[in-house]
Amino acid sequence: MENFAGVGVSAGRVIGPVRHMPKPVGEPPAGERLEDPEGTDQAVAALKSASRAVQEDLKRRASLAKGDAQAVLQATSLMAADPMLLKSATKLITKGTSPARAVWEAGASVAEMLHTLGGYMAERTADVLDVRSRIVAELRGLPAPGIPTSDTPFVLVAEDLAPADTATLDPTTVLALVTSGGGPQSHTAIIARSLGLPAVVAATGVEGIDHDAAVFVDGMAGTVSLNPGAAEGEAAAAYRAAAAVLSVFDGTGATLDGHEVPLLANVGGAKDAAKAAEAGAQGVGLLRTEFCFLERDTEPTPEEQIEAYRGVFDAFPGKKVVVRTLDAGADKPLPFLTDASEPNPALGVRGSRTDLPPPGALGRQLRAIAAAGARATADVWVMAPMISTPEEAAAFAGLCAAAGLRTPGVMVEVPSAALMSEEILGEVSFASLGTNDLTQYTMAADRQLGPLAALNNSWQPAVLRMVRLTVEGSRAHAGVKSVGVCGEAAADPALAVVLVGLGVSTLSMTPRALAGVGAVLGSVTLADAQRIAELAVTAPTASEARSRARAELPVLESLGL
Repeated sequence: MENFAGVGVSAGRVIGPVRHMPKPVGEPPAGERLEDPEGTDQAVAALKSASRAVQEDLKRRASLAKGDAQAVLQATSLMAADPMLLKSATKLITKGTSPARAVWEAGASVAEMLHTLGGYMAERTADVLDVRSRIVAELRGLPAPGIPTSDTPFVLVAEDLAPADTATLDPTTVLALVTSGGGPQSHTAIIARSLGLPAVVAATGVEGIDHDAAVFVDGMAGTVSLNPGAAEGEAAAAYRAAAAVLSVFDGTGATLDGHEVPLLANVGGAKDAAKAAEAGAQGVGLLRTEFCFLERDTEPTPEEQIEAYRGVFDAFPGKKVVVRTLDAGADKPLPFLTDASEPNPALGVRGSRTDLPPPGALGRQLRAIAAAGARATADVWVMAPMISTPEEAAAFAGLCAAAGLRTPGVMVEVPSAALMSEEILGEVSFASLGTNDLTQYTMAADRQLGPLAALNNSWQPAVLRMVRLTVEGSRAHAGVKSVGVCGEAAADPALAVVLVGLGVSTLSMTPRALAGVGAVLGSVTLADAQRIAELAVTAPTASEARSRARAELPVLESLGL
């Protein structure tokens, strides 16, 4: 039985026939000219019309999507009307190039520029190339790129998926997702987890698997096997049975000996919050407020923000809701707040840094959050992203106090914040570890790149030691300063045990992960978790840390996790 090894990013074991992503839209012929040399105005109008149609289609998809999928589609729809892309294409049309060829060349130029910038801006190249293909398809009257159709469920295999495609995956049709590219924190991986789809990324060679070939996908082990046999069939059946058990969370996160670890949800808006409440989440550990600001050329009004935040607060009456202030910049540029021309946006003016020097947007957002909180019963906490120093933490706490918010906190996403956690927590009430960014910054590994997937792994002992340092810093404050995790690491049941063993007090995740994490946490005592954490944090490699932890958690195998 031939095997393909990759990185498992979403648990699950399934067997199904392979379907490959259809061939991309073909490149218009080089040198393709306008049919009517005098028809420049009509050609420009056709380009703009196609751009609007693509943007409206992506917006429509976004309105039907939820959570991470919705945010991804909204961001991609912005690219469909990107002024740089359209201006470059229009310039080529005025020189006689056909609209299809013009947008193709313009897209290549914009993508190359973003790739050269590196970091988060390089991530946007996939959006540009996806939008380019969609506009060309619209101009040619061809079907837009997308997920293949099938009368029967299938395993989707691709080099990688454009954000718009990933966000529209239907878990009733797609059994599992396998890509030869991508990384553990790519759009593909994050949305696969939010949909509960077993997924393996960075699996070299899978594009050569025959159409309709039967494969066994193990999303935890990170393997894809051709021609599965009886053993694989039994494993898939066991996972189906376990999945039924793992579909329900009882609403109480705790270890076997009663040590409480509230399990919270990461949400992107009111609809997400309602679903999370239905799933039993004990509160919200991360409210991404970007949903209020995307697809806008101007800052939303206080009234618009208040209404949006109220929808989330009302879903969790009397419970904790942690609001992350606007994390603009890098992969989420906003025309009224950020500078898209930064040479290295991942290390640039993003998160809380966009208020330096202060344009006032952060203060206005904090006042809107406070006003929304005053009209609800939720226990509102607020945290700033990309905090690096105690001075930044103190400045944020001051803004919160001025707005009437009593529980300010910070995201720990950069090594300096972990190293200085004692001093930083002297200025604020709590910290929340954003393990996605903390991992990529600690390991200097872009989280979107498949070749760096092994480095960009939250099991890295260096990252676990950053978590431990942060918790140790909080203990200098007589145990009154809590440290939670709201990054993707919290959704891995084995890693969740390690995080609790390191002293993390709350875990926030996609609602689909609540039941699995709760079941595994409930199988160990706090002392067990501490012992397992020590085994992981002292391991020499990420793979060894993971292996050591999983060896101590036999419940994972029985639950198919």
